[in-house]
Amino acid sequence: MMEQQLSEQGYAVFPDEPEVADWAATAATTGCAVLEQGGERRHGSTWFVGVDALPNAPDGSINGVPLTGRWLRYVDAPAIWHAAQLSVVFPGYPQRDAHEGEAAHLFRRNRDAAHVDGLLPEGQERRRHLREPHAFILGLPLDDVAASPLVVWPGSHLMMRAAFRAAFKDLPPKAWGDLDVTKVYQTTRRAVFDTCQRVEISAKPGQAVLLDRHLLHGVAPWAADAEGAMRMIAYFRPQTDVAAWL
Repeated sequence: MMEQQLSEQGYAVFPDEPEVADWAATAATTGCAVLEQGGERRHGSTWFVGVDALPNAPDGSINGVPLTGRWLRYVDAPAIWHAAQLSVVFPGYPQRDAHEGEAAHLFRRNRDAAHVDGLLPEGQERRRHLREPHAFILGLPLDDVAASPLVVWPGSHLMMRAAFRAAFKDLPPKAWGDLDVTKVYQTTRRAVFDTCQRVEISAKPGQAVLLDRHLLHGVAPWAADAEGAMRMIAYFRPQTDVAAWL
């Protein structure tokens, strides 16, 4: 059932497991300590970026608590896990940064900053290039706050994958990163908005969220009537060989 949902919808939310809850509880304590040390915050200090901020071990464990769960059956786990992103959203997200254009801010507020991971904006015009080919995206909630949930567009991974296959078909994999895919990316993203349903995912500690690497996803604005001081999630995005990305 999970395998079918991953294939057709591009994501799966796994039920609560004690082992996953133990990892999340330990990671949450460590994450709060990381926050106290400072770090980069964006969008009016309402988002702690937290890339590679969680000091997990190379086997994914944190303070001796192993990284495990049913989700492992559906991925090829890397030999070495990178330090997880510690993504923390605060009340009022997203505010507009002084250097941020109005269009970018409105896209974040009205379209959840919907994106496909690994396509990095480069140069003054922020042209998109494939620089970080991920194998999958694993999200592990570290608190119970559902105020600013993960957002996905089920089925969008199929549309994105088809578009990128067409864009890269005449190039060897080693040249894929040199191709400016901004236009095909933006065009396909608009088609996704017109075609696929927007779904909010409010998972809790003990659950795991697995996303296809091509799935369009984002973060919803903080709900005006929501309680809680923050929403914290750990994300793993192991990189893969560029040829395997498609």
